[in-house]
Amino acid sequence: MEYGPDDQVERDAPASPFQQLAGILRARVKRGDWKPNRAIPSENALADEYGLSRPTVRRAIAALAEEGLLYAVSGRGTYVAEQLSNEPAPGDGD
Repeated sequence: MEYGPDDQVERDAPASPFQQLAGILRARVKRGDWKPNRAIPSENALADEYGLSRPTVRRAIAALAEEGLLYAVSGRGTYVAEQLSNEPAPGDGD
């Protein structure tokens, strides 16, 4: 299922909350809410915004980091990775 940048996590949806959040964050990056090499909100801020636990947020961020969409800097936060213009963004596979 594809998620939009303004979607909310639904507790009764078939996808797990971390999968939903990963989709929402992916859509927000694609929309340009956060620019490459700029930090996304903290785990605590995202947990508050979406009504989720920090471990759930951490799993969503880890999934996006595995895709190469985000990267973590120890002690600094999580940042949006630069995408090469001739490559589709992660999660764009049709």
